[in-house]
Amino acid sequence: MSNGVITIDNYIGGSFVAPGANYLDVVDPAVPGKVIAKCGISTAKDVDIAVEAAKKALPAWSKMTIKARAAIMMKFHSIIQREAEDLARMIVLENGKNFTEAMAEVAKANETVEYACSLPQLAEGKTLRVSSQVTCEDRRLPLGVVASIVPFNFPLMVPMWTLPIALVMGNTVICKPSEKVPMTLRRVAELAQEAGFPAGVFNLVNGVKESVEALIDHPDVKAVTFVGSSPVAEIVSTRCRKLHKRSSDICVSFAGCAGQRCMAASVLLLVGGEVQEGLLAKVVELASKIEPGSKPGQMGPVIDEASYKKIIGYVTDAEKCGAEIILDGRPWNKKEGCKGNWIGPTIIKHKQSSDKTMKEEVFGPVLSVYSVSSWEEAIAIENANPFGNAACIYTTNGGNAEWF
Repeated sequence: MSNGVITIDNYIGGSFVAPGANYLDVVDPAVPGKVIAKCGISTAKDVDIAVEAAKKALPAWSKMTIKARAAIMMKFHSIIQREAEDLARMIVLENGKNFTEAMAEVAKANETVEYACSLPQLAEGKTLRVSSQVTCEDRRLPLGVVASIVPFNFPLMVPMWTLPIALVMGNTVICKPSEKVPMTLRRVAELAQEAGFPAGVFNLVNGVKESVEALIDHPDVKAVTFVGSSPVAEIVSTRCRKLHKRSSDICVSFAGCAGQRCMAASVLLLVGGEVQEGLLAKVVELASKIEPGSKPGQMGPVIDEASYKKIIGYVTDAEKCGAEIILDGRPWNKKEGCKGNWIGPTIIKHKQSSDKTMKEEVFGPVLSVYSVSSWEEAIAIENANPFGNAACIYTTNGGNAEWF
């Protein structure tokens, strides 16, 4: 700090670290031109360092019991309560709220922290004995490194909507505050350290567009939360969809167990245009990397020659109907050590929903893809199919999910 101006560095791995680029002026909204802080501008390299720190902290943090993590969060809750007035004054200074509004924001933020402390009871798993010698277990497991991109209008409350819950559930987090109001979360980082969060569990990366894009694009960031304007939200959502944030689930669903399971996702209905084509390209990319074998991540053969011939027949029939084979798994049985009933992940892009491969149960590692213009059309196709034990939806739109 010099002349009352606070320097806002990144908080990575339990320490404040200067960013790789320059600093932006943070101006007092109540006094135009008065600089109250210098906010660091992070580069993609800074984001890499933060992600690496979060990854390093993840194994030990996620292995702690949820009760132990909640105990640290409870201490954090008490510290925020103790520091409420100072936090409110900081919000007033950098955001321009009045003190009453700022105190209300702190209180609301701490309510979510308190809620997170109750997760050992609310998020506990379930074990159901569904039949003789058949038990179903429901567990909630951490995703990994989670990024949170937050706006300027609620410097404390909005980050607390997601960060405490993500942390108690065993994730490590990287938060990108608004460059307009970075002071409050800098103070929160100090309080988190006092509460006992291990180094690397809670991280801050300051900056502007470059740091946001680097966080979204980073392959080791497993989830992104965002609160902001609708245009920016659309950009963030589209960027996440274009990348890897959900395509791996689709790939595993149709190729897992060589597609030989009654819950395999054998038909992928794409609603929309360019973005969904990008998703399909990612599914193809992931599926093409699957190797034959019995190790984790590999795929074995189908059960017998009859099944193999049946699956090959479906693929051949699709070709005859004018469908495009965009990933062909038929050459697998020509690979060394793969003589016999080996067929690799196969992805077929259909021109018509009436194709046999679209309508019947292939029971192999074959994904039929068909583009539709609306959710209603997709549901109509699903409902008209006599096969299929279930349907699932991959979307970032809560309204669509609820309608589904």
